[in-house]
Amino acid sequence: MLGANAQLITPDVEKVRGGDLTIHPITHATLVLSYHNKNIYVDPTGGAEAFKGIGAPDIILITDIHGDHFDVKTLDPIIDKKPVIVAPKAVADKLTSLSDKVKLVILNNGENKMVEGISITAIPMYNLPEGPDAYHTKGRGNGYVLNIGDKNIYISGDTEDIPEMRALKNIDIAFVCMNLPYTMPVEQAAEGVLAFKPKIVYPYHYRGQNLDVFKTLVNKGDKNIEVRLRNWYPAGK
Repeated sequence: MLGANAQLITPDVEKVRGGDLTIHPITHATLVLSYHNKNIYVDPTGGAEAFKGIGAPDIILITDIHGDHFDVKTLDPIIDKKPVIVAPKAVADKLTSLSDKVKLVILNNGENKMVEGISITAIPMYNLPEGPDAYHTKGRGNGYVLNIGDKNIYISGDTEDIPEMRALKNIDIAFVCMNLPYTMPVEQAAEGVLAFKPKIVYPYHYRGQNLDVFKTLVNKGDKNIEVRLRNWYPAGK
């Protein structure tokens, strides 16, 4: 549910060292970050038409193998100038059809790589309690922390409020998932956010969840955290 504080999808612009960072919510778990004429696509889905008006990707981050994060039918038509795809090995193993069109960087949990001048660190993402039958097992997928300008940006991927998320420091902007049964309820997401205290948090990957509850819980715990509610499901998607 979206409350009165929500708005239609529009780009947000943040001042960072060296220029502007533009944040384009797209749909569900998909977003684009633009900085210094470089476009970073995160979990691109929805077909090429979802990115109309946004330049071709220079970097593509993929968090997991599930279809709402990894979609070759979307990737193929948006690839123009041989972008770098950053992905966990489980995703890389499924990218053979695009191997000639991209540069591939495989990151395991905890690893860091400079890509096109941007520091990218892979953060674990998984369900609790851990188990082989979990929707998301530890080590298969990645969340990411990017340093762009002087800002640290956390993209959770599909996770619960795991210790690795709670231990994050100095996060300026966070994109945090919340939906059942695949990730976590809004109450648990709020608890996790209050543990690592980003300056700004965007709830995303939230289909069917009440974002007003999330915002109320976060701001009750820390009024200084800016909760940005955006409509990641345009036209009823």
